Amino acid sequence: MKLTSLFNKDKTVFSFEVFPPKKESPIESVYGKLEEICALKPDFVSVTYGAGGSGGHSRTCEIASRIKNTYGVESMAHLTCVNSTKQMIDFMLGDFQAHGIENILALRGDYVPGVEPQTDFRYSSDLTAYIRSKGEFDICGACYPEVHIEAENEVQDVLNLRKKVEAGATHLISQLFFDNSVFYRFIERTRIAGIDVPIEAGIMPVTNKKQIERMVSMCGASLPAKFSKIMQKYENKPEALRDAGIAYAVEQIVDLISNGADGIHLYTMNNPYIARKITEAVSSLL
Repeated sequence: MKLTSLFNKDKTVFSFEVFPPKKESPIESVYGKLEEICALKPDFVSVTYGAGGSGGHSRTCEIASRIKNTYGVESMAHLTCVNSTKQMIDFMLGDFQAHGIENILALRGDYVPGVEPQTDFRYSSDLTAYIRSKGEFDICGACYPEVHIEAENEVQDVLNLRKKVEAGATHLISQLFFDNSVFYRFIERTRIAGIDVPIEAGIMPVTNKKQIERMVSMCGASLPAKFSKIMQKYENKPEALRDAGIAYAVEQIVDLISNGADGIHLYTMNNPYIARKITEAVSSLL
């Protein structure tokens, strides 16, 4: 099923993100968690390409295939291009297609220190256009409510995003954010720029103070005072921080749904407990 068919004005799409285990861990180590997460029946589950672009496509493909073909939930595979040639992308797309995967999140990917990037694809819009030329996949793109850290300004960032859509992205998923007003202003900018595809809001529940600080440093998201106080108050109380983070994420999601968000993409961090608690709290609103 092509994911673009999920979006309509009468329903908020609710989806999850999961990630493959590290190279040194057997892939089977995540199967139990994936089964629990998929049992919550999200509209779809996306599978990352690995932190920093590591891990390759094979584990992404295997997990995306298992989610769809074993657990019965539609899946979307992340695909990065910074370290890939066209020949490599052709191979990976063929592998995805052979496993019944119809949906791709096209990304540039992170530059890896000490590794010279390939030159066939400079931007994610180049990868998007190339995948679109194959005609077999529904393509999603990433977007950044607080502006991509490499963009000069908001205007350049939204123009680059429009290039992704013009290249063939049929819907978008946002980077994490903790202030909904930031997301609403971003949506306004995109619509003014003529970007009219559905945009899912990326929501990450707080589970660990250091983890969130690392993610924020990588993507440039800001931390509202209310959010920072939660981390400061509960940073040495893991269960309390987890539960406060769930409550904060639920509050964000309720507000987003109430304001007509096209979708919610929950970064589960492969944690079934968090995914379940949030799903139970918002399911009646979807």
